[in-house]
Amino acid sequence: MGRTFSRPGAPGSGSLGLELGGGAGSLAAVERPLVYLDHAATTPLRPEAFEAMRPWLTERAGNPSGGHSAARAARAAIEEAREVVATCLGAAPGEVVFTSGGTEADNLAVTGVLARRGGSAVCSAVEHHAVLHAVERSGGCTVTVDAAGVVDLDALAATLDGGVSLVSVMLANNEVGTVQPLDAVAGVVRRAAPGAVLHTDAVQAVAWVDVAAAAAPADLVAVSAHKFGGPQGAGALVVREGVELEPMLVGGGQERERRSGTQNVAGIVGMAAALEATVAQRPVVEPRVRALRDRLVDGLAAAVPGCVESGRRDTKVASIAHVLVDGVESEALLVLLDEAGLCASAASSCASGALEPSHVLAAMGVPRALAAGSLRLSLGWPSTDGDVDRAIDIVADAVRRLRAGGAAIDLPAAGARG
Repeated sequence: MGRTFSRPGAPGSGSLGLELGGGAGSLAAVERPLVYLDHAATTPLRPEAFEAMRPWLTERAGNPSGGHSAARAARAAIEEAREVVATCLGAAPGEVVFTSGGTEADNLAVTGVLARRGGSAVCSAVEHHAVLHAVERSGGCTVTVDAAGVVDLDALAATLDGGVSLVSVMLANNEVGTVQPLDAVAGVVRRAAPGAVLHTDAVQAVAWVDVAAAAAPADLVAVSAHKFGGPQGAGALVVREGVELEPMLVGGGQERERRSGTQNVAGIVGMAAALEATVAQRPVVEPRVRALRDRLVDGLAAAVPGCVESGRRDTKVASIAHVLVDGVESEALLVLLDEAGLCASAASSCASGALEPSHVLAAMGVPRALAAGSLRLSLGWPSTDGDVDRAIDIVADAVRRLRAGGAAIDLPAAGARG
């Protein structure tokens, strides 16, 4: 019998359930807690989102573009969700465009603006690939960052001119957690390229930063539901009034003709419920998780010789513990952590599951040999002290085994790990 995961309980309940074993002739199935510290990849569904989605996954139906009562009810649910999302993100309801997630929202922002306005795009060197690849495909360029991953404002100013139509700087980095000074970035853009629009990928920021305030200078703001306790496959792009973009998807003219396609009613209402709960609970959850993260990083530094924190802690969101382990390969380390029941990640993953060298660490000037031992442990709203304690023990033991040469690592084939 394969592994099965239980739905998370109330906030603060901690680890997910994991069932192992089974099958004829095997040991009896046992239950052990899974230490899930990959919340930056996906965080568990919040109970508020689950309850909001339940009716739309069971007894309720209706295409929001239809005319009968069931369709009108679905449309009303979407518009109520739109108002919630708009309030939480500091936007007007008409400025919210629902998408299938952060990647689509980022793509729509970059390619949509360039297709409508022409010109070129500029982004920081540490952007998520959803932005980076879209900018590179358009012939745009990247801007350097410092050793903490903060964009170089002088370099940004030197890159901008009247031919730049879009500038993209993420609010919080998905690998190391660095928060960018978006107010200062906006000031540079307004002075050096006043005709350009400013886009920010706020996907990793929503759970930990007041996006309504922090992203206020941005013309376009991308978010993704599954990063803050909503469902996978739902996201949004805030398009400020007056910003025009060419739609990527055409057809039925939904979302004010900015994103055609039948809306995901369950996903949208779940995202709104998760976002509302996240914003309401952030004043309590953020400092609690920050304290856990700090204890985790300090504990790893004490337990694992040659383990150092990347960047600067005071520039990061509360959830991300990113460390560099000298003399260890990330891929081998992740195999041992997974075997021990600890979910973590390292550099960016491509579609095949193979680890690529981290463009973020390279841009920060981290030597390639040290970057090869990168490890991202990211906490979320259900994380507990017990998760931290077990993670420190598991990582320390795995590193000892690797350095001693006593761990026989059978690396998975390409595609075996996403």
